[in-house]
This record gives sequence, structure tokens and C-alpha cells, in this order.
Amino acid sequence: MRLFKFFRPAPRIGARWFALILGMTIALSALAINPAPAAADGSNPPNLQFQSFPPTAANPQLLALRSPELPGDTGSFVTAAVDRVGPAVVRIDTERTVSRNIDPLMEDPFFRRFLGEDLRSMTPRQERLRGQGSGFIIDKSGIVLTNAHVVDKADRVTVTLNDGRTFPGKVQGTDEVTDLAVVKINTKEVNLPVATLGDSDAVKVGDWAIAVGNPLGFDNTVTLGIISTLKRSSAAVGIPDKRLDFIQTDAAINPGNSGGPLLNSRGEVIGINTAIRADAMGIGFAIPIDKAKAIYAQLAKGEQVSHPFLGIQMIALTPEMARENNSDPNAPLIVPEVKGVLVMRVVPNTPAEKAGIRKGDVIVQIEGEGVTEPEQLQNLVENSQIGQILKLKVRRGAQIKEVAVQTAQLQDF
Repeated sequence: MRLFKFFRPAPRIGARWFALILGMTIALSALAINPAPAAADGSNPPNLQFQSFPPTAANPQLLALRSPELPGDTGSFVTAAVDRVGPAVVRIDTERTVSRNIDPLMEDPFFRRFLGEDLRSMTPRQERLRGQGSGFIIDKSGIVLTNAHVVDKADRVTVTLNDGRTFPGKVQGTDEVTDLAVVKINTKEVNLPVATLGDSDAVKVGDWAIAVGNPLGFDNTVTLGIISTLKRSSAAVGIPDKRLDFIQTDAAINPGNSGGPLLNSRGEVIGINTAIRADAMGIGFAIPIDKAKAIYAQLAKGEQVSHPFLGIQMIALTPEMARENNSDPNAPLIVPEVKGVLVMRVVPNTPAEKAGIRKGDVIVQIEGEGVTEPEQLQNLVENSQIGQILKLKVRRGAQIKEVAVQTAQLQDF
């Protein structure tokens, strides 16, 4: 017992030992949480083997404050695309004179007696209408592509470049069927920027789409979206008088954008923007650039573009649709229960009427090729020649007839 008493530490010494042990424990815990830095060769210092923990994620707010540590802004593919084509995009201002009819009330002697001759003479007989659209330069000689409706019936055309230079423009040719037009500006030996034309056949749904133009009077505006769908027919869009398969995009296209370029991610023109639907919220349409490449040379020469036609209005027909129609006692006509293109109307004095095609006929073949959709038949006719005789196979009731139709120029009717 005395031996144990001899080695029992004094109270102060025991407190010091306790404090020393507690301090070492805290130090070792801290080292385990924050391990010592590795040596130059990547190994831990000798005699120190601690468990390391994964580093915590960097605070984004602190990173934002450390601006010198962040890479500089290198732009985006949109910036690069616009830098490449933007200088070639132009604003087109138009003016035209329209005659305004005098109010019939002003011709009535009763009202003239009370309102006076001076009021009648103040009624404007002519008015200057102004319009605005977009376009883009495709040749250093001053060839500008735009929409036909942008320069329709314009008496005066002014083309303003992105850098502010202004040139008078002359409408070389228009094609209302494809809504395309060519405007020529007098360059006066000035070096002009030129847009690079791409390949609209290579475009895929989901690709980036960049619309450039002057919507609603706001110059040099850029909007971004994707290609929503391809080959949207003009009939499906609600303009049956056109012959186009549009590129549909969700990039904003508003009045004033018409005629401007639709670009891909590389800054190549894949379409020509056209604002054709006032109610198209979030939907834009563009004419494929391959269509423009096929006819712009003719328009630049002032030549008329050929558009063969037959002169019928038509819809797609299936056996199910035919049976449903034929089972209705009030149906206006009985149609063959086959798959093809049903003639709904024959336009008077057209090749179709002259060839004997009738309302209710079902066209099942053209030049030996089966047809099931109106767009398919229209494309086959469009790709023919003016004056060419096309052989059609038609179902009329229970009969099958061969009909020969000679195409004519659409604009002539």
C-alpha cells in the first residue's frame, strides 16, 4: 500500500498529465481531418500515416469573386455564326403608291351640300405606303436574296447594310409561288460582305437554328432555337397558293424578319425566314436555301420561273375514309374505296378540265408512279416541264381510266 502511495502523482501533476493527453488527442484529430501536405514526390511525410478525406466542393460564389482565376469569355457558336454572316444581312425599306378611292359619301349631293366642297377636295387620292424587311447578300456583284412579299409592288427599294451604308435597290425578279425575290444594288466598286450558303438537305430535326434580321423595326436582331420539323408543306401551313416545303423552327421570326437568313451552328445559310402566319406563336417558317439556289439565277436575269400545274384541288383518300363517306346517305358523291388522291374540285379552263378529269376521280398513278398524298402528286407535276403530257391513272367509280394531261404555267391562270 505504501508503494502505491509513493507513485500516486500529486493533484497538480495529475491535472498536467490530463491536459497533455487531451491536447495530443485534439491535435491528432485535427491532423486526421486535414492531413499534412504531401511531399514533392507525392508521398506522405515519414512516420505520419493518416486517413485522408475527399476535398469538399468549391464554393461557386467564392469562385465568382476570384475573377482573375477564371478563363476569359471566348464567346459561343452563336457569336461565331453571327460574326460570319451578320455583315451580309441587310435591311430593306420599300415604298409604293396606292390609289385610294374617294368615299362614296363625298359624291352624294346631300352630304356635299352640308360638308362642303373643300372637305371633298381634301380627301386623299393617293397614299405612300412604306414597308420593311430583311435580306442578305449572296454575291459581291450586289445580288440580295429576300422574300417576294417584302418587295411586292414596290416603287422604291432602299438597302441598308449592317455598317450603315445605304444603296438604292432594283427588283430584278420575283416568284410569288415560292415567295422569293432578287434585289440588285449598285455597288459602285465597293467591297461587299457575302453570306455563305449551306445545304438545307443536310439539316436534321433538333439542329440549332439562328434567325438574323430586323424584326418589328429593330435592326440587327438575333434569335436562337432548334429545327422543329422539316418539309412542312405550304398547304399544311395554310397557304395553298404556294409550292413549298418549309423548315419549321422555334426561333422567333416576326414581321421584319422576312427575307433574312436562317443559319446553322456553323454560320451557313440554310433557309430564308418568312413571317407568314400572324397567329404562329413560337413557330417560325423558313424557305429551304436549296430551293433558292435552284431559281435565284433566273430571278436575277428577270426570267419567269416555271411552275407546271394541272388545275385541281385534292386531298388524300384511304379506303376507310371512302367507306365512311359512302355509308353517309347525305354524302354528295360516292367515291372508290381505294388509296390515292381524291379530286375535290376542277378549276375551270385549266389543263385538268380540258383533259376530262372530274370531281370525285381518284388519281392512283402519275407517269407509272403510285401516288397517295397530294404533296407527292404536286411535286411530280412541279418537276415536269411546261407543256409536257403527263399520263394519269384514275379510278372513276368502278372504272379505271387513263387520262393524258398537258401541263401549263401556273402564273398564266
